[in-house]
Amino acid sequence: MNEVIRQLAARRSVRAFEDRDIPGEVRAAILEAAAQAPTAGNQQLYTILDVTDPQLKARLAETCDHQPFIAQAPMVLIFLADVCKWLDAYREAGCEPRAPGAGDVMLAASDAAIAAQNAVTAAWSLGVGSCYIGDVMERCEEHREMLNLPPHVFPAAMLVLGYPTEQQARRPKPERFNMADIVCENVYRRKDGAALRRMFAGRCALRGYDAWMDAFCRRKYNSDFSREMTRSVEAYLRDYGLVRAEDGGEDGRPGARADSSAPGAPGVPERGPEA
Repeated sequence: MNEVIRQLAARRSVRAFEDRDIPGEVRAAILEAAAQAPTAGNQQLYTILDVTDPQLKARLAETCDHQPFIAQAPMVLIFLADVCKWLDAYREAGCEPRAPGAGDVMLAASDAAIAAQNAVTAAWSLGVGSCYIGDVMERCEEHREMLNLPPHVFPAAMLVLGYPTEQQARRPKPERFNMADIVCENVYRRKDGAALRRMFAGRCALRGYDAWMDAFCRRKYNSDFSREMTRSVEAYLRDYGLVRAEDGGEDGRPGARADSSAPGAPGVPERGPEA
């Protein structure tokens, strides 16, 4: 196994950091690695916010599900899916760009996520741990104001980075699914009930499949934060004409999909371990 593959397998999320700064040259190397990521048409359809303002980090710690370790992280990066700057560049040249749509925001979000993962991998190779914060996609209206986001700019990912504490460095990485459950040859194959139960056997061993899956569904998929993320992302998507403001779902929320998931218990608004 070569060193790159070994480090990819060893990397795990870090949520507690030593009380020391990341040197300037290490920060620069992480950012440069992000910018070297593969990108559609060499457009780099993203902008990276390097959040250095302690007050802004503290606000993000609150708006992103009240997670204090965000404010304590020595380095916080937000990867924005940025269609806006290319639209501005086209117009500066006198072009008449079409209205951006679903493909544009998906391409930009992919570019942003690939750049973020380059940063994660580079950081780990330099001894710096990281954790993805998906909550930055929530609370659209508040985050737009906080981060000065114009239309066609979407916070696709946030990373907190720092040197892991000894406990975090020793923490075992959660097991992944078997490769046979992740890789399909040539075409997609939908799993039947028996195959799904085999796939999740390692995770459900202590509670049984039905009980474990019910608890996970309540805590994650049907949770309040998951519903808020959907509402917020749909608000961003209105820039692309993908969601109409007057649309309403079961609960009457503006922009909610009419085919949103069936009502269930509100769930516990807390995250499970991201790894």
